[in-house]
Amino acid sequence: MIDTSITPEMLNAGSRNSMAGHLGIEFTEVGPDYLCGRMPVDERTRQPFGILHGGASAALAETLGSVASTLCLDLSEQYPVGLEINANHIRPVESGYVYGTAKAVHLGRRTHIWDIQIVNEAGKRVCVSRLTVMVVNRNQSQ
Repeated sequence: MIDTSITPEMLNAGSRNSMAGHLGIEFTEVGPDYLCGRMPVDERTRQPFGILHGGASAALAETLGSVASTLCLDLSEQYPVGLEINANHIRPVESGYVYGTAKAVHLGRRTHIWDIQIVNEAGKRVCVSRLTVMVVNRNQSQ
């Protein structure tokens, strides 16, 4: 389960100097089995044809899923690393915001699997993604 004592404000403060901060990703809600966020569709996230770049959608999905995994772990003992992500892009977005929700599919000892749904401002699905995260023990030799 996700540590819901962590607030979106705390997550946003911690991501200012990261890819999430550069892309304008903001965390908006932390729940017991989900994490929500949003990302602007602007010059940072559009491709040359003026629509949301698929890689930006994948970055939003991976950010939400990997941070959600972080909130499920005792970071003094374990940490998450992305293992695999896929994303299916369903409809274009030219401006505004897209909103993502990462929900836990599987929270195991060694892997976490997250389903991430990204929608536009009208609530229409833009992208569906699945992220697999490996859980690494800190005392494990590499």
